[in-house]
Parts: sequence; structure tokens; C-alpha cells
Amino acid sequence: MQVSRVIALGPLALKSHLFLSPLAGYTNLPFRLVAREIGGLDLATTDLVNARSLLEKNHKAFKLIESNEQDRPLAVQLFGSVPEEMRDAALMLQERGVSAIDINMGCPVKKVCRVGGGSAMMTEMGRTAHLVRMMVDALRIPVTAKMRLGWDDQNLTAPDLTRALEDAGIAGVFVHGRTREQGFGGRVNLAGIRAVVQAAQRIPVIGNGDVTTPEAAQHMLRETGCAGVSIGRGAFYDPWIFRRTHHLLRTGEVPPEPSFADRIKVLCRHLDLMVEVFGEKHGCVMFRKVAPWYARRFGPVSEFNKPVVQLTSRAQFHELLEKYLRWRAQFCDEHGELLPRFQPGPMKASFLEPDEGPASTRRESIPVPQGPVEVW
Repeated sequence: MQVSRVIALGPLALKSHLFLSPLAGYTNLPFRLVAREIGGLDLATTDLVNARSLLEKNHKAFKLIESNEQDRPLAVQLFGSVPEEMRDAALMLQERGVSAIDINMGCPVKKVCRVGGGSAMMTEMGRTAHLVRMMVDALRIPVTAKMRLGWDDQNLTAPDLTRALEDAGIAGVFVHGRTREQGFGGRVNLAGIRAVVQAAQRIPVIGNGDVTTPEAAQHMLRETGCAGVSIGRGAFYDPWIFRRTHHLLRTGEVPPEPSFADRIKVLCRHLDLMVEVFGEKHGCVMFRKVAPWYARRFGPVSEFNKPVVQLTSRAQFHELLEKYLRWRAQFCDEHGELLPRFQPGPMKASFLEPDEGPASTRRESIPVPQGPVEVW
């Protein structure tokens, strides 16, 4: 499958059709840098951040948008429902060198929706279009929107909202192929994403949801006609997905998965960045929820997961890693490769394959991560 080389969000020309979606509590600066260093990713988006908190100069809010020169191009995802606050926060971010502003219109969490943000914005199109127009008129950088298909199956408003936002000057739309009511349950609705693509006249529509393999990204592009694919949980599970998908779209060939040695190398790099950005104690505590995601592709892993969720220092991590590597060797052949019966199963995408057949042959799926926004 061939895709055009350039995708643009207004004046922002990008080198990749693959995007990192925000995943609250996970897609922070260390992870974004890890994904960028591996390759295949261009525009990444921060965790969602409250516009009012930025204006109030809240320390936690500024930590969410922490970045550096290696973390470019970067979009900050804002949530809020007061047009003036959203505009002023966006202007502040523009002056800090941010590449784009993404408005959260998809978060299903009650505390976001009850103040008129997140998915609630899909239910009041006129008000939402006014907010977008105010931001677009004030900014030099592009404004995009992240939405779901609608509030529920009876209110699939994303196509109509896309048309309204396009008229208001939005530069692009990211659409998750589920409704607010679904959360992460059920299957991604590719026909629903395709309807949004068809509704847009001038702007790119980026598909999102359950893209866990390069083949799944390719399938979404083919079935929906979307201009690109944005990956959230699939990227945190497999930071190599951007590089491998880029290779597949460019050559038509699926590259091999990274070796175990490469996974360990990137795991250690991720911890180093966590310590660098958050300090050793806090970075190691945060890493407790990161390391088990990498370990899902390690094969037998109980001797790793048990101690890593009590991590307090980098030295402790390297000690437990060495102990785990010695323990894991019993499941490997003379070349250090896992014996077939201990190898993890390949990933699936929920819109490609059902969980059928005996447990030993089912493909592994990605859980919803625990964190600040657990049904993101």
C-alpha cells in the first residue's frame, strides 16, 4: 500500500502519517523521546491538560507539557469549555514553541464531561464551533480536534461535527472509532471513521483505535481512507510500532519484531529518561506501571513483574533485571531464544480478529491501562 509522503495540518507539514495519541499518565516526555529515538514518529501529543490549570500556572499542569528540542514536532492537548480560557492557554503554549494545539472532544471521563469538556463537546456543536473559531482566529499554529464517533450509537455526531469544525477553521480531526458510551469496550467501528473521512472536504482525518500492529494500521488506512493513523495503547505496548508500520507502508513488507536484547535496551533507556525528567525516586515509582508493559513481550515474566512493581532506585532495577535474565535462561535454547511453547502470542486488533479457539492459540490484546484516566 502506498501513501503520500506529506501530510499537513494547516501550515504544519509532517514527515509521517503516524501519530502518537495522548494516553493520560503514560505519554509523557520520557515515553515520547523513546518512541522518537526508535523512529517512524513525527507529531506526538502530550497528555490532556486543563487549560485553566495552565493559566493558573499549576506546577502539575506544566509538568504534563514538559518538553525539549528533541521532542518536536509536539502538540499539546487541551481540555476545557470556556472559550477565553482555551484561547489564552493556547496562546501561552504557542509562545512556548508548541507546534499545534489539539482540543480534547473525546474523553469520556465524568469529571471532564460534567464541566462541558471532552465528549460533552460533541453534543453542543454550535458552542463547540464558536470555541474553535475563537482559538483559530487567535493562533498562528494549527488547531486540531480529537473526538469519538459520538455520545452513543444513537448519536453518531462526528461527521456533522467535523463539517462544523472545518467551517470554523480546524486544521485536522483525530477520530477514535468508538462512542463515549463504549469507553474501550466492543470493536472499533471502521465504517464510522470512514463516514467522518467522507464528511471532511478540505482537512485530513486521522483514524484511531485498536491499532496494535503494522498490519492493523494498514488495514485502517485501506478501509477508512483516513489520511493517517494515531496510536495510543498500541504504542505504549510496542514503541517500535511506528518504525515497523512506516516500513510496511513504504515497502509492503512487514519487518521482524525487535529482538529481546533490543527490548531490554529500550526498557533501560526509558528508565534513564524517567529518572532524568522526574528524579530518581519519583521516576522509579512511576516506572512501576511502565515496566510490565514492556514485559508482556518477554515470555515468562513472573520473576520480573513481582519485584519491579516495588521499584525505588535505578540500582535496584539493574539488580532485579540481572536476576530475571538468569531465571529466564531456563526457558531458552542454546542460542538464547525462547523455546516455542514459551513465546508470547502475536498481537491482534479487535476489528480484525475475534478471540476464538483454544486459549493457547488466541492472540493477545492490550488492556486498558490503570492511571489518571482509566477509560481513556
